[in-house]
Amino acid sequence: MSQPPTPAGFLSAAEPGTRVVVRYRLEHGFTDALGHLVMCDGGACTVRTRQADVVIRLADVVAAKEVPPAPQRRRPAQ
Repeated sequence: MSQPPTPAGFLSAAEPGTRVVVRYRLEHGFTDALGHLVMCDGGACTVRTRQADVVIRLADVVAAKEVPPAPQRRRPAQ
């Protein structure tokens, strides 16, 4: 039985454009980045969130997975 990839291994193998959520370590805790994977190299990955591109060191990643497409935004009632 094969082991599932580590979070960093998942990000390294994922295709650019995959929608992901990444939990990573900050100085005083953890935070998440939800968006599309732009790129991943040996030391970091970039996730394009709604606000900005977030560069995350792979050494700081504690969890990562693919997520489904965002739901369609609802139009305001008229």
